[in-house]
Amino acid sequence: MTATLERETYIAPPISTTVSPQPPLRERLLSLDVFRGLTVAGMLLVNQPGSWGAIYPPLEHAAWNGWTPTDLIFPFFLFIVGITTHLSLGSRRERGARDSDIAIQVLKRGGMIVLVGLFLSGFPFFTWGDVHAANGSVLGDATFWQRVVDRFHHIRYPGVLQRIGVAYVGGALLTMRGSLKRQVAILAALLYGYWFAMTLIPAPGQMVVTNDLPATTLAAWLDRAIIGINHTWASTKTWDPEGPFSTIPAIGTVMLGVFAGRWIATKRPLLERMAGMFAAGSLAMVVGLIWNWSFPINKNLWTSSYVMFTGGMACVAIATCMWLIDLHRITWWTKPFVIFGVNPIAAFVGTGLMSRLIYSIIKVDYGGKRVALETAIYQSVFASWLEPRNASLAFAVCFVALWLFLMWLLYRRKIFIRV
Repeated sequence: MTATLERETYIAPPISTTVSPQPPLRERLLSLDVFRGLTVAGMLLVNQPGSWGAIYPPLEHAAWNGWTPTDLIFPFFLFIVGITTHLSLGSRRERGARDSDIAIQVLKRGGMIVLVGLFLSGFPFFTWGDVHAANGSVLGDATFWQRVVDRFHHIRYPGVLQRIGVAYVGGALLTMRGSLKRQVAILAALLYGYWFAMTLIPAPGQMVVTNDLPATTLAAWLDRAIIGINHTWASTKTWDPEGPFSTIPAIGTVMLGVFAGRWIATKRPLLERMAGMFAAGSLAMVVGLIWNWSFPINKNLWTSSYVMFTGGMACVAIATCMWLIDLHRITWWTKPFVIFGVNPIAAFVGTGLMSRLIYSIIKVDYGGKRVALETAIYQSVFASWLEPRNASLAFAVCFVALWLFLMWLLYRRKIFIRV
């Protein structure tokens, strides 16, 4: 007798689910952090020389018209602000945020950046040098309260962070809605309007338009009219390199970064995106150089030609970083710049506070005189055996290295300061 076993086949019913599919992971380009870190490191290097009287020419700003590598640092930072603005706001939209919520976030963040900048400008909130009376005489026995009042009477309102905050808000809000064509038209209106104003409208009291003498420009007159002489940069007195009128074209630099971020965020192959960045950057540089003939490249005035030229340079520089880092994976050199790049506000604020302390406030006895702590360190450690410009550069490099170590400590502990 034989038994036949029949195998029962079980067919599972179809399964339905209400779980939404996970969105694809957003591409993370290491080159963007590296570029930001390179910019921050460059900013620290040029801002902290051992002696302002002994600097290699590429590490100085152009005296007026023209440019040096140092004049690229600030617009590069605004450009990367524009790129990250598009990427971060785009990510919020994908998560369902409304435009009104995004606008509120932009205003809050921009306001916080401005407040941090004002904090740096005011620190340590009392005048540490001579206090002058209303008639110009020095108060030899000024009280602490008089020093506090005098400090706020002369606090500088504009500044680097203040410009970053305002330009970020302007660039983000102007590119938040509307087509790309409309946004390009807005950018053109900003740059052409600034060009026409600076070259066709003489400052009150001037018979002709002149942009060759810093104190006689329309931007300088508006600096004095809006913020007053007491609140401009102490080194220039009658105008400010981050004044309100020249901040208008700086918004254009952020907008160019937003356009680049829009292109980078597309689904095109990486090589195609890099080619587009190289092409657009080269074209923008040519436009800036041609514009330079009628409206010279000038960082202090943030001229329209300067916006186009430096925006093009930033585009090409980022594309080069993408080619090296994201395409060919040549990353052995990137770690220090990533450390700076992921914590830029901590690096900027920390070094700003330290600079104010060692360059101006903390005094020590050296060589029979009372000098700033920075001067004593520079003279004893560097200038005692190096040629002046090499000593000044060595001090700056050591300053950057010190802050790289401090930023590494934060990076190691995953402490990232955001505003």
